[in-house]
Amino acid sequence: MSDRIWDKYISERDQSVFNAAGFGQNSGLGKRPVLMVIDVNYAFCGDRREPILESVKRWKLSCGEAAWDTLPILVKLIEAAHNKEIPVIYTTGYSRADKWDRGSWSWKNPRGENLKHSEPATKTNRDDNDIMDEIAPHPQDIVVWKQKPSAFHEAPTMSYLNLLKADTIIIAGTTTSGCVRATAVDAFSHNFRVGVIEDGCFDRSDVSHAITLLDLHAKYADVVESDGIIKYFNNLPNNLYDLPSGLPVQLK
Repeated sequence: MSDRIWDKYISERDQSVFNAAGFGQNSGLGKRPVLMVIDVNYAFCGDRREPILESVKRWKLSCGEAAWDTLPILVKLIEAAHNKEIPVIYTTGYSRADKWDRGSWSWKNPRGENLKHSEPATKTNRDDNDIMDEIAPHPQDIVVWKQKPSAFHEAPTMSYLNLLKADTIIIAGTTTSGCVRATAVDAFSHNFRVGVIEDGCFDRSDVSHAITLLDLHAKYADVVESDGIIKYFNNLPNNLYDLPSGLPVQLK
């Protein structure tokens, strides 16, 4: 593994261990992929590009500029999936207005509080869980609402993947060390082939981002660049899926 984002963090000793044990080999991707875009919402991106220490004053979970650097890449990935009629599944969060159902989030981090700062100059009508306008779902896309890190935890994700007869999950989004990782490990545990897009994921911590990608590539997923995934999509046959129309069903 050379010229990867994690190279500057991994020691020569650790690299030798990985090589000797056979970690980090590419498993290959399957014939029926789904693109999964994890939690790219205003809570994690903020409502404008600004340094992270400014953004977290208003959006406590913001990843700052890393999110805005990644959005154009996500636009290209989603466009490539749409062009080949590959399913796109978005995830985002939800909770009661009183936050009671956040449960364990409220014990460990600020998710149990109001996520936006209360300064009058920063008020916005955007909900934290709104998916970013730049990558807003199309009518044929699928949105899964979840309350915990993995897209598979007590959500209908698996039933949708069964309905689609998917064999491969391509994951982008945020945070790399949190919900992306949890979803990738669960996808692997359900015997899907898993691809994680190196430049299509982001995190508030540069170190956590890089080390998570290292660990996922070592054991659970093929970590690949977005250009490689777009090429992979383009080389797939047309008409793989019967996607939702997004149109209301007319009752007879």
